[in-house]
Amino acid sequence: MKKAFVAIFGFAMVLGLSSFVSADKRTDVVNYTVSAEKSRIDWIGSKKGDFHTGFFPIKSGSVSVDGGKLKGGKFVIDLANVKVTDAAGGDRLTGHLKSPDFFDAAKFAEATFEITSVNYTSVLAADVAGTLNIKGISVPVKFVANFRSADEKGFFAQAFLSIDRTLLDLTYGAGMVSNDVQLAIHIFGTK
Repeated sequence: MKKAFVAIFGFAMVLGLSSFVSADKRTDVVNYTVSAEKSRIDWIGSKKGDFHTGFFPIKSGSVSVDGGKLKGGKFVIDLANVKVTDAAGGDRLTGHLKSPDFFDAAKFAEATFEITSVNYTSVLAADVAGTLNIKGISVPVKFVANFRSADEKGFFAQAFLSIDRTLLDLTYGAGMVSNDVQLAIHIFGTK
């Protein structure tokens, strides 16, 4: 009986002491550094009778995962190195996108996106909300993200969404160029 009492008392002491361990030491938060080589945002912009494709490189960023689930993150988008991938757009469109008519990349070389909330709707999908800042203008953005992995090998997630460019004061060609731009976001991270 005495041994049982000592065992129960010892267990209670360990349990009690563990409640005083700081939250940082009890969490399973893993931070992944975004891979600039693999991560990017593909875009499709359309106009009357045609469309153009391209991508923005992700310059840097990080994501926080707790218990295998995304908790937060922040990304730097490289506007100065926007790429046009369709033959019809080429260097001419690339230069125009970098001009003050669109991103004014000489003045605003980077944009940022910071996650403000993540609400899982299934094991591998979540509603993600955040703030996109381009040219000093911040707008809230919401989308569904699909998570492919968050393990020892790394982090990978994708999202597909449409964004109204006029909310970011990107109004060039109104009436001729569609306000909606289609985005496909691909984020890869490593520990």
